[in-house]
Amino acid sequence: MANFIVNTESFDVGRHLYPSLIDLAKKGLLTLILLSFNFVSLFAQQDPPFLAEKYEHWADSVLATLSQEERIAQLIMIPAYSNKDKVHVDSIAGLVRDYGVGGIIFFQGGPVRQAQMINKFQKLSKVPLMISLDGEWGLKMRLDSTVRFPYQMALGGITDESLIYEMGAEVARQAKRAGINVNFAPVVDVNNNANNPVIGFRAFGEEKENVTNKSLAYMKGMQDNGILASAKHFPGHGDTNVDSHYGLPVLHFSKKRLKELELYPFQQLMDQGLGSVMVAHMEIPVLDSAINSPSSLSKPIVTDLLKDEMGYKGLIFTDALNMQAVAKYYPPGKVDAKALLAGNDMLLNTMNVPAAIAEIKAALARGEISQEEIDRRVLKVLKAKAWLGLDQWTPVETDHLIADLNNSSAIFLAERLTKASLTLLKNDENVLPVKGLENTKIASLSIGANQRTEFQHRLERYSPMDHFVFPKDGNVNDIIALKENLASHQLILVGIHGLGIREGNNNFGISPEMVTLLRTLMDSHTVIVSVFGNVYSLGKIRGLENAAGVIAAYQETSLTQDLTAQMIFGGIGAQGKLPVTINSFFKRGDGLKLEGGIRMAYTSPEGVGLSTEDLTGIDSIMQQAIKGKAIPGGQLLVAKSGKVFYHKAFGYHTYDSLKVVKLDDLYDLASVTKISTSLAAFMHLKGLGKFDENITLGHYLPAAKGTNKENLKYKDILTHQARLRSWIPFWMSTVKKNGNFKWFTMKKDSSKRFPIKVADSLYIHRNYARKIYKEIFSSPLNAEPGYVYSDLSFILAPKVVEEITGESFYNYLEDNLYKPLGAGTLTFNPYLNFELDRIVPTEYDSAFRKQLLHGMVHDEGAAMLGGVSGHAGLFGTANDVAKLMHLYLYDGLYAEEQLIASGVVHEYGKCVYCEKGNYRGMGFDRPNKPGDPNGNAAPSVSEKSFGHSGFTGTYTWIDPENEIVYVFLSNRVHPTRENRNIYKLNVRTNILEEVYKAMEKANNR
Repeated sequence: MANFIVNTESFDVGRHLYPSLIDLAKKGLLTLILLSFNFVSLFAQQDPPFLAEKYEHWADSVLATLSQEERIAQLIMIPAYSNKDKVHVDSIAGLVRDYGVGGIIFFQGGPVRQAQMINKFQKLSKVPLMISLDGEWGLKMRLDSTVRFPYQMALGGITDESLIYEMGAEVARQAKRAGINVNFAPVVDVNNNANNPVIGFRAFGEEKENVTNKSLAYMKGMQDNGILASAKHFPGHGDTNVDSHYGLPVLHFSKKRLKELELYPFQQLMDQGLGSVMVAHMEIPVLDSAINSPSSLSKPIVTDLLKDEMGYKGLIFTDALNMQAVAKYYPPGKVDAKALLAGNDMLLNTMNVPAAIAEIKAALARGEISQEEIDRRVLKVLKAKAWLGLDQWTPVETDHLIADLNNSSAIFLAERLTKASLTLLKNDENVLPVKGLENTKIASLSIGANQRTEFQHRLERYSPMDHFVFPKDGNVNDIIALKENLASHQLILVGIHGLGIREGNNNFGISPEMVTLLRTLMDSHTVIVSVFGNVYSLGKIRGLENAAGVIAAYQETSLTQDLTAQMIFGGIGAQGKLPVTINSFFKRGDGLKLEGGIRMAYTSPEGVGLSTEDLTGIDSIMQQAIKGKAIPGGQLLVAKSGKVFYHKAFGYHTYDSLKVVKLDDLYDLASVTKISTSLAAFMHLKGLGKFDENITLGHYLPAAKGTNKENLKYKDILTHQARLRSWIPFWMSTVKKNGNFKWFTMKKDSSKRFPIKVADSLYIHRNYARKIYKEIFSSPLNAEPGYVYSDLSFILAPKVVEEITGESFYNYLEDNLYKPLGAGTLTFNPYLNFELDRIVPTEYDSAFRKQLLHGMVHDEGAAMLGGVSGHAGLFGTANDVAKLMHLYLYDGLYAEEQLIASGVVHEYGKCVYCEKGNYRGMGFDRPNKPGDPNGNAAPSVSEKSFGHSGFTGTYTWIDPENEIVYVFLSNRVHPTRENRNIYKLNVRTNILEEVYKAMEKANNR
């Protein structure tokens, strides 16, 4: 008991009930109290909340208006479905109108349809109906279009029970909004039988204290917020081998065992004011020796044990009376009468209301029950209705009902619960989180799936990998083929999918071939296995303990797959504990702690302390931009403190609206290339002592010697203060006056002399790059010193990097930055490695290339250099750009790898020549007019922020002070660069400003 009180104090239960005791304990006087009073009496059972005196008047007044039949009907709860036809609705309406039933239990359907039915039935009812629902994991258990919370078994793995209290409170809020009064939850069965066919994943686990604490949190969350909880399935359905939906389970346990184990959680919840109990259909000879006597129909169990011995005063519901455990022995009507005589208050799922009333009246006539006893139970029901607010019932408002039930706080709570439940059971040699991406060839394998899974899509956000599936009916030949395809991969990330929710007779759907495949792979690869399903299925995967990593995810939802992928790569950590023992390898309480936050995590705005509702302006701005033809579409990503909280795709690739933009589509980054390639390489080399911004171009690039560029300092070059011309239209030198290309420049077909692709059916001379570099070196310097934005030095940057490193420009970037970051889409000439339908086209070039540019760089100069340059040409997704920007945000550190030496990015992001009116950093753009709504940065960004924009409509910004990373990708130049609406509307900076407005609102709450 002492331990129980301590655990519940996290909900202020003990403090609320016994403030004087807590205060005395603090003063060291607890011993004196215990000497003066009986300890048990101090913690006497708390009455259910509806038994308070203030609810008696309304209950008495209503009872006085009811006939005998109407009083009996108040104890009847009938089933209804909101996904059935008008005939069904009319039949329920008739029972409500003609017989005055006390309540309705709703099953499958939708919230709006159900609300409409509730309103209809309540208006027909003389006494407000008590509306109930089975919502063990929230309303989603029965209703579509609602938020799904984790199964109770997953919740059993959570170490922070306050989260479960929050869930109870949210379930209550949603239930009240939907017109529901009673939730038949929590399941308090102690599931100590792994082969239990009906409870299993529905229970919190196999250990009574854990089950109790979790159940109490759920119960308190609901009842503190005005919804009646119902503990089930009394006296405990956790150790059965028969599903009472189909047969009658028999419990051959001693009463001592029942009291110490099965009854323990029920008693503890009753002591804390439990509102109602649901009695199961089970035969328990030690409590009732009658043959075929289900507990729900047993007076020794319901009255003698539950009411008298355990002292329970709350509402007592039967389990559904149409279940075969009782229905096979007694017809409708008779089963209801027997349940009432046993001591139950509410008869659940009465299938024949007239017959039930008639049988109960007959029992009254025979003296088997008195009218006074029936009235006592009706009064209890009416008091509960008054506590539920049904004495002042108002119709359910159906406007915005779906939106209200899917509120952002509830969605985030589901994320928090799921994240807290994930249980890491093995982590050999700290294989998790996965590191060293540059040296590891990774594959994902979904076992039990016919196509790529959500898990695999989410994994790919972190690193490029090959994906494979092994279907449920996979055979030996499939195993051989997979083994061949996976031979060159060092790491295999396996997801087990499509598992049966209950065991049945098929090992949860795990075939011998699946087990053989896994064991084969574990013999020769590093394998991490994530099991998306009933946790008991782990015991059916022989040899699973030999995997390098094992993760129990408890169920297969998009959310569990998403969060498991994040955990594998270190976006989030792990803290769950196994609530049941699976075998000798995986036992109750097992669960390794794993720290997260080493890579980007993906969450909702609530995950960073913001409100989803406060960011709706972003969507509006994007929709306005698309409608106003500033852009055909785009990708947006915003992260705070390393957590991506906004990541969306909008619109289409082009204005013909044929191809929707997806999050894994690649955009031409234009001048964002400068900070993503040239500057990235320089900063990396700076950290190695191989590059110094105070040294000249001529020092690093021999070709610059003897030219007017030789003595230009890189500090001046990177801040665009080196007197370089802004740009040179190189392509114009290739065209004759008649518009044709000069013979030594371009050809329609590739050849040994013209091997470099500039566009489709256009190839440039193999030595033409020399002419471009020569033109740069021979170009005059600006006459006046000062800031002039120039591409020229960045065109030369790849040659500088190659001179310093002896490696090709892209290979250097890929090996030292992109691969370690897992940024596999950051690439030049994406048409070589990606399907064209993943690459967003840019401009229709009517002057130079005479075609729509699709998969080829937009910038003419970069195109003439074979698509590879330091000023333009890089393509990528917003997600991969964000990885590089996070590297910059955290001063060169990402995934616990210092890829750029500490201090370098910080130094390059600083303003160098602010006193001269040049607000740029070295390579980075910075706010040139802080606070200016029409400036190059959002007005509210910090002065320490930096980033860059691109001609095609791209933009990225980093705010170290607020730990913000922002990436905006679009193709505003489609179909023509003359479209400048993106600038007129200030789309990119206005979107970022919406984030700062949301932050301000959050700070002012």
